[in-house]
Amino acid sequence: MVGCDGNRTVSEQGGSAVWLLALGQTLIYAGVYYSFPALLPDLEAATGWSKAELALGPTLAFLIMASLTPITGRLVDRGLGGEMLVWLPGLAALGVAGLGLAGSLKVWLALWALIGVAQAGCLYETCFAFLTRRLGEGARGAITRVTLVAGFAGTLAFPLGHWLGQVLGGQGALVAFAALMLMAMPLNALAVRQLRRRERAGLALPPTPPGTVQAALRKPAFWIISGGFLAIYLNHGILITYALVLFADRGAEPGLAALAAATIGPAQVAGRLILLAAGARVTTAQATLASCGGMVLAAGLLWLAGVTPLLIFAFAVAQGAGIGLTSILRPVLIAETLGRQGFGAISGAAAVAPILASAAAPTVGAALLGLGGPQLVYSACLGLALAGFALMLLLLSRREPV
Repeated sequence: MVGCDGNRTVSEQGGSAVWLLALGQTLIYAGVYYSFPALLPDLEAATGWSKAELALGPTLAFLIMASLTPITGRLVDRGLGGEMLVWLPGLAALGVAGLGLAGSLKVWLALWALIGVAQAGCLYETCFAFLTRRLGEGARGAITRVTLVAGFAGTLAFPLGHWLGQVLGGQGALVAFAALMLMAMPLNALAVRQLRRRERAGLALPPTPPGTVQAALRKPAFWIISGGFLAIYLNHGILITYALVLFADRGAEPGLAALAAATIGPAQVAGRLILLAAGARVTTAQATLASCGGMVLAAGLLWLAGVTPLLIFAFAVAQGAGIGLTSILRPVLIAETLGRQGFGAISGAAAVAPILASAAAPTVGAALLGLGGPQLVYSACLGLALAGFALMLLLLSRREPV
């Protein structure tokens, strides 16, 4: 079932520490994930580089993140998740600030490589594994609360990027985003300290036994989960990276396009709130299919927005609600299908596919735009959404016991 564990109090689920982590994740995601699409037109103007050249940076960062996430998952299982959540946002902020000063494509890529190292240990994967280790069954409610707040990262980044880009230019705006990210370090430090104080004997999960990940890799469910979320995250990565470009193609003015892109964040939160309110009345299977179905609907709405640009807001709501639920459902599906023992390591391994999708999304999107323009992007994203829906349907129809 999806929803908070009714047998645990808010205090047992982490209390104020979880809200602090949620604020930290909001600032980090705004700076390292959403600042690039929010500033893409301004970055093109400031650097003179093409979309494809600029997109190589985020792609490289996510490739490095994918290669390191299984390692950081093991570090969480060894009790080092808190240290990564405290210090690596600073490393990420240093990289983003450097992007604002990069004068060559080589420096641009080197700084994104640094950001990729930091991302591996300070984004959702590490945060959720840390909460699962510290709170056990109570982590579900804590993860939901983190995603409720962090869903506003895009809402913060797109309007702020639109304004900062006009005032400071694309690269100057990145320096401002880096300064914003630094605030996550004290927030995370306080949260980690509180959670470690609240830990009760026997609540945290034990270290990962040898062979746990290998056993998970032998289960078909692991690969279905990986493939399904690869398709879903590739769809979302392309659409969010080129949202302003695609909205302009649909006839939206820049201000309207930025407002519609900012709507995706509140839609994520709204979807999560509906799921939270439904509680035990909605199963994990039902919520998963609703999430993927929402993304299929979103792809169709974006295509139809050529008739009236205002449909980009309907797209933003459907896309936001769909992807918003996956942030909660992915760790829940992994835990329910593959088990909680060694969750950090297994979750890290399962995260490789969606992270690779996020890595490929900017480059794949640029290639699609170059080959067939926005129409090819719309077709490809609809196909990816349908593939993700089909794989989740297959997974849920053959659920294996843990």
